[in-house]
Amino acid sequence: MSDPKAASTSLASTVSEEIGDRLAPVDAELARRYPGDPGSRQPVHTCYVPADAFSADTVASWGRQALQMLDEHAPDAASFAAVLGLSDELAEPVYERVRAKLEREPVEDLRIDFEDGYGNRPDAEEDEAAAQAARLVAAAQKETTAPPFTGIRMKCMEAAVRDRGIRTLDIFLTGLLEAGGLPEGLLLTLPKVTYPEQVEAMVTLCEEFEKARGLAAGRIGFEIQIETTQSILGADGRATVARMIEAAAGRATSLHYGTFDYSASCGVSAAYQAMDHPVADHAKAVMQVAAAGTGVRLSDGSTNVLPVGPREKVHDAWRLHHGLVRRSLARAYYQGWDMHPGHLPTRYAAVYAFYREGMEQAAARIAAYANPSAAGVGGVADEPATAKALANYLLRGLDCGALTTDEVARRAGMTRADLAGIAGRPTA
Repeated sequence: MSDPKAASTSLASTVSEEIGDRLAPVDAELARRYPGDPGSRQPVHTCYVPADAFSADTVASWGRQALQMLDEHAPDAASFAAVLGLSDELAEPVYERVRAKLEREPVEDLRIDFEDGYGNRPDAEEDEAAAQAARLVAAAQKETTAPPFTGIRMKCMEAAVRDRGIRTLDIFLTGLLEAGGLPEGLLLTLPKVTYPEQVEAMVTLCEEFEKARGLAAGRIGFEIQIETTQSILGADGRATVARMIEAAAGRATSLHYGTFDYSASCGVSAAYQAMDHPVADHAKAVMQVAAAGTGVRLSDGSTNVLPVGPREKVHDAWRLHHGLVRRSLARAYYQGWDMHPGHLPTRYAAVYAFYREGMEQAAARIAAYANPSAAGVGGVADEPATAKALANYLLRGLDCGALTTDEVARRAGMTRADLAGIAGRPTA
């Protein structure tokens, strides 16, 4: 006798098996192309320093200069908040955390520049600069004074400078290995990429270096800098940046938008080249969609308006930079370039305000998500994808120092490991 409670079906069991077999290649392709976010810390910025200006004191010096600027132009929380338009509630905690960050870890990601910021030099001079950079980075790692992320920006793969770029990278990486090994937070930037074939060449370069030095396959990754119109839209009408991610064969760590080269390539006059120009928004939107789900992250560009001179000009530059960073954060560009120590106070102020002002709501919503009996608290019923975004929001705030584990635990009732589990990050 048949079970009266059993559900009735009409399809043969072989139908599901046949569909599974048919879609197995698609399943594998989805897993390969779209592995999701790597779940590791992403720096909030990248500070570019010309190779000839880089020294053992660079990071500490940037922190000291930034603190001196605060002392001179915004000596307390109220004055800093007045410049940036921060609320009374945020003023004190943001100011305190900015100062603490500048003392403890002023730079999260340092890129030693051998490209535009360095220029073309005699080969012997660049050889020595590359070797010196490796020695200084290795020494900072041993002394635990290095920022969490460090690396170089080499010259591009265009014919005129290709050999020089390859040699500089070789000298730098070889120097690091001979001084003790490649740092965990090593980041390398490939600029002015125009064709996917240039990315493929970079992959070959990484593969050959790994073979030559007995490194694990895939150990060396790199960032792709988007600075040309051809990197967004190819002559065939396709989004070249998506092809570049594919060409990187899993080695691309992030896409960095180059504000001024890209704007210039679009014909934007110098006075209007900026992170918020429409051509910048278009390029970054294409980058964002192309990178979504691939594990490749995004970085916005920089402003060339420096906070220097009399107090009024410093305050104007701070307001501009703060506004641009907040604009980027709202558009999910969680990283950008900083070109001057004076940009550090407003970088961290914008980042910290962004995470602190949303902490209460994010914590309440994720707590409700984790407790089904409280679903819909505050009139919001969040789905798993949104819960993941909420967890990542709080984790990013913890990573950069905007939030503390105690603050999040009190509001969300969760540990960092709990949040990592919801976000899909490694918990170890």
